[in-house]
Amino acid sequence: MKKALCYEDVLLEPKFSSIKSRSEVDLSVDLGKVWLYPQRKDVDFKLELPIVSAPMDTVSGAPMAETLHKMGGVATLHRYRSIDEQCDIIQKLLATNPEISVGASVGSTGNYFEDAAKALSYGARFICIDVAHGHHSLVRDAIKRLKGSFQVHVMAGNVATREAYEDLSMWGADSVRCGVGGGSVCTTRIQTGHGVPGLQTILDCAKTTICPSKRAKIIADGGLRTSGDIVKALAAGADLVMLGSILAGTSDSPGEVEEIDGKLYKKFRGMASYDAQNEWRGKANNVEGISTMIPYKGNTSEVLSGIKAGVQSGLSYSGARNIKELQANATFIRQSVAGARESSAHIGGFK
Repeated sequence: MKKALCYEDVLLEPKFSSIKSRSEVDLSVDLGKVWLYPQRKDVDFKLELPIVSAPMDTVSGAPMAETLHKMGGVATLHRYRSIDEQCDIIQKLLATNPEISVGASVGSTGNYFEDAAKALSYGARFICIDVAHGHHSLVRDAIKRLKGSFQVHVMAGNVATREAYEDLSMWGADSVRCGVGGGSVCTTRIQTGHGVPGLQTILDCAKTTICPSKRAKIIADGGLRTSGDIVKALAAGADLVMLGSILAGTSDSPGEVEEIDGKLYKKFRGMASYDAQNEWRGKANNVEGISTMIPYKGNTSEVLSGIKAGVQSGLSYSGARNIKELQANATFIRQSVAGARESSAHIGGFK
């Protein structure tokens, strides 16, 4: 039986470094050219920060999109918001800043094609086919139809295996969300018994031997809790990461700040939770997520600045000035359970 690794199972060995400042570390990722339909022109789709926010109703909205754009990342609107609502947000964002990047989400059934076409006509930078089990014939058909009709960056997923990643790449996806069941408010592995630890998924997908021109960008999605986990994901072969829980509970995440017993909180929920399904569909089918309250984290820009600094430091520990150098230089080692405890803050003291 195959063994599989999660982020806490491993560390990266420090390497010789000549990097004198974090500012020398370039975290950018090139996602290719896209056609902006309202402006009728080709533009480079490049992120200075390899972060895309998860299409979740307690993570991504207009404020998150604005802040991520300023920081160099990009936001993805969730598909349980009507396409008219998504387009309204996109239009307002572009009226504020014509250069802003934001993605719209669709499913793989029903009016997904018409919805994608409308979102593109309003200025969406990419279309996310947001499906829990992305290695599916419906996703295949949706990717091929969208790529056959529009000059568009298609982000698709989620998948957990190299075979699935390669299939979505060959079907025409430009980027693939790699990770099933690892999200902090996801219960897919408990509910269905299926999934692969997040780091193992990235390690496996990165081993692909398909032609480089056909390879989709690998998006590490799920199980990322710290900037160190992001460094490990990038070292393992991810081109960028999708963040949910790390960005939830910040000033720009949707929802009100609530005071409970003198402490501040915000709601965070999985899109397959009972609460989310009931609100957006009027009913709940198979529940594969939870809804909870998490401590309020404060200013989103400060959170992202901390993540950026941590990731840049991580690359410098491997002597890497960019993500490609990190992937070439990185050496993973396994750590024991005791090692994982040692890796975290563990000093004793007075309570």
